[in-house]
Amino acid sequence: MSCSSLIYLLLTSLLVKLVVVGSSNFSRNDFPSDFVFGAGTSSYQVEGAVAEDGRTPSIWDIYTHKDKTNGDIACDGYHKYKEDVKIMKDIGLEAYRFSISWSRLLPYGRGIVNPKGLRYYNDLIDELVKNGIEPHFTIYHLDLPQILEEEYEGWLSPKIIGDFTAYAEVCFREFGDRVSHWTTLNEANIMAYASYGSGEFAPRRCSQPGGVYNCTAGNSSVEPYIAMHNLLLAHASVVALYREKYQAKQKGLIGINVYAFWCIPLTNSSADVAATQRATDFYTGWVVNPLVFGDYPKIMKKNAGSRIPSFTKRQSELLKGSFDFMGLNHYFEAYIQDNSPNSPKSGPGDFVSDMNVKLSVTKEEMPPGPFLPSSIPYNPSSLQNVLKYFRDYYGNPPIYIHENGFGAPYNETLNDTGRIHYINGYLESVLAAIRSGSNTKGYFLWSFLDVFELLSGYDMRYGLVHVDFEDKDLKREPKLSAQWYSNFLKKSAEVIKNSENMNIKKISHS
Repeated sequence: MSCSSLIYLLLTSLLVKLVVVGSSNFSRNDFPSDFVFGAGTSSYQVEGAVAEDGRTPSIWDIYTHKDKTNGDIACDGYHKYKEDVKIMKDIGLEAYRFSISWSRLLPYGRGIVNPKGLRYYNDLIDELVKNGIEPHFTIYHLDLPQILEEEYEGWLSPKIIGDFTAYAEVCFREFGDRVSHWTTLNEANIMAYASYGSGEFAPRRCSQPGGVYNCTAGNSSVEPYIAMHNLLLAHASVVALYREKYQAKQKGLIGINVYAFWCIPLTNSSADVAATQRATDFYTGWVVNPLVFGDYPKIMKKNAGSRIPSFTKRQSELLKGSFDFMGLNHYFEAYIQDNSPNSPKSGPGDFVSDMNVKLSVTKEEMPPGPFLPSSIPYNPSSLQNVLKYFRDYYGNPPIYIHENGFGAPYNETLNDTGRIHYINGYLESVLAAIRSGSNTKGYFLWSFLDVFELLSGYDMRYGLVHVDFEDKDLKREPKLSAQWYSNFLKKSAEVIKNSENMNIKKISHS
């Protein structure tokens, strides 16, 4: 997923602005030698081949077929993975973050392993390793097998914990000899809210007033909290399994991914300052607090009351410390304004009303109308602030920046200087955080290719590499940002002062 999802979920309008970075000098050599640079995608967004070689539908197949665009073909990564790995090598990517399609590996959600699906992921991993690219493996990136959704409503049932653990064990057993970095879940916080609160993600469950859509099923008051509870318990179960049976032999690391805003108060009022911490607790603490402290943030438990499930003592112990690293997705900062009601709210409430804040991306009144992710005002120092927060509040765990990227419209040219400014600014922010003591271990750009974006389809481009979706062969062509990133990774590119005058050697690709 990219930041486009959060834009549609949490913002109603945006303001055009572009921040140009300064002229500080830094290069790959300034980062620790064991720091890893890469780029990422996810299975449904890149693979295509949705009905080939034994794969069964996921909830995203069902969801997108109700709209005009879908990931049936996407980038055809299923057939073009060798070409894609060659491009990665040409760019100089040190690592590639990708996810696996649960329904391609286990077409029935459990039990029999699909040999053709298994072969595809083995071949992809082998190709990466052969070319010196470190695989960073996401076990689940939103695409639940539809069969499990129909059987017991997926993440709303505790049955998912056993099925997810069994699925993860297949991954550890089959791929763990070559994969040393495992992420259980991508953006658990956004998944729980968007799938079961706003209804903007598959399986589109919601109710009014919390839902954005007129969903045919769901309960926005309780289901986001139930889903998150099962997501966290499934994560903890998988981590326990990995540590008990596989970690000592395979010597890998396992963690979870969370979307992390940098929240700042709209004004200096005590109400807005308190609201900002409340928003951070609801968005970030919802996932991270149970893993660090063993329970949800106190403000969430107070405001949601009995609608948020409780952990048993054993569950709390299982959760606490169940990570070797944290994966963070970060794109922009958010201004927070208190929205606490003057009188008691009627009805049971939902995630948004429980949080009681207004979120925006500018201090000014935002104009109506559609705006693009590239129009979002961004401040690279926001990432440094997020990393500082994790350093100070959560005990400075190892961090991988799993997603950070710049979205542009479909007609974007290869001369994507805006993306270069964006990457450059955020890399400088990461370096500053490291120099201030942050235990940050890696940076992955979203995305390696232009992919099928989960909520904007093919209308938005985030890739280092352009994909011609109108060409039957889906031709790939590196953009200027890929060339800049390549030179940076090869330790020859410094921060840019004037992107219009860049003279970057062309990446060879055929």
